Parts: sequence; structure tokens; C-alpha cells
Amino acid sequence: MKNKNKLIPLYQEVSKHSNYQILASTLEKYIGKKSVNAISRYEKERLKYFLDNVKIQGKSILDIGGNTGYFSFEFLNHGASMVCYYEGNKTHSLFVNEAANVLNVNDRIDIRNEYFLCDESNKGRYDVIFLLNVLHHIGDDYGDNSLSKEKALGSISRSLKNLMSKTDILVFQLGFNWKGNIELPLFNNGTKRELIDFVQDAITGYFEIISIGIAENISGIVSYKLLNNININRNDKLGEFLNRPIFIMRSLK
Repeated sequence: MKNKNKLIPLYQEVSKHSNYQILASTLEKYIGKKSVNAISRYEKERLKYFLDNVKIQGKSILDIGGNTGYFSFEFLNHGASMVCYYEGNKTHSLFVNEAANVLNVNDRIDIRNEYFLCDESNKGRYDVIFLLNVLHHIGDDYGDNSLSKEKALGSISRSLKNLMSKTDILVFQLGFNWKGNIELPLFNNGTKRELIDFVQDAITGYFEIISIGIAENISGIVSYKLLNNININRNDKLGEFLNRPIFIMRSLK
């Protein structure tokens, strides 16, 4: 009970990205689903796509911008040998630290309360890196806040290139709006094709794309399917988040 009393207020503390992830399945059993007010970003649906397309068992994982640890803990649940979790928000990191103690996995998770810099200052290498919905916040949550949008795009491109030497597999997702601001679209028409073309250009010679997952809603059930000539079209009924493709890439190094 003592740890539970610490976890709930840490999870619910208000910040820009608070309540941004649902609880990992093991934590939900411990805390109770009704104890927190979580806002789903389709974590379960994305996790299924990851597990269907990326080998996690026995792998070392880097979770960049891990928020309250949903994916970090689920990767451990599915047999990852270790997870290195980076998160700039102190409260989120404290929550993950307490949760790791509760779940008895603190020997398999390295919790770092800092922003991961996608440059040569980080020498570690991991089997799989998850970089989910982070880079469009450069110049906002982290990085140089004097950047122009054009320079932010250049920084996103360089960040992807710099990760080639740090992993075998990169799983990547990017928002359409710089800093999450609908007044600052990264791409002129906000289409999946523009975003995909940008990523393909950025990674040429560094990564090869294994698959691109696209969210579809069929009879009220959301799932990620492989890119095709139909689902590549933007579907505004799904909302901005579900229009973000998921890229799974293999390093060329």
C-alpha cells in the first residue's frame, strides 16, 4: 500500500504530458485501473504492431521519451533482457523508478531522468531503439528554442542519421505538427506521403525501412496494418495521432 500511495500521485501530477500513457498491464493489476485517469494514445494497439514485427525477447531496448513507462515495462514483460529508459520529466522518471521497485524489475531497467541527445555524445548501443513521438518537440520540450521550423526539420533528419551506429533496429513515430502546435505544421499539406517521403530521404544510406504501420479503424476497432495504396491517404476522422505512421527500420551499419 505504501508504494501504491506514492505511485498514484506521481502518475497524476499535472504537466504538459501527464496522463499521456495508460498503465502497463502489470501496474494496472497492482494499482487498479480505476485508480488513475489515463488518456490512451493507442498503446495496446501500437504494442501489438511492435511485437508482431520486432523481436523483443532477449534484446536490449532503448526507450527514448519513455513518459510513464508503458512501453518500457511491457517490453520487460515480453522478455527484453534490459531496457534503458530516458525521460526528461522528473515526475515521470520518479514514477517509473517507484514502479520498477514495485514490480521487482529494477535490475533490468536503467532509468535516466534526462533528454536523450541523438548525437555522438551517447556511445551506447542497443538491439532496438524506440523513438516514439519525440522529435517533433525539438526546440520546445528540449533543444534550442530559437530554432526555426526549417532548422528543426534538419535537426530531426540529423538525429535519425546519428542513431544508425547505436542500434540494429529503430522504431520511429513523428507528429505532423512542430511542438504539437497545429499552427506550425511540419509538412505543407499534412499528408502521410509527405511525412514518409521526409523520413525516407532522411535515412537514405543509414537505415532501410522494413515496414510502415498505418492505423485503421474497422467497425470501431483500431489496429495497425502495413502501408498500402488506400491507408496511405490521410483520414481526418481518425484524428492527427492515428494518422502518424510507425516506421520500423534496420541499420545499414
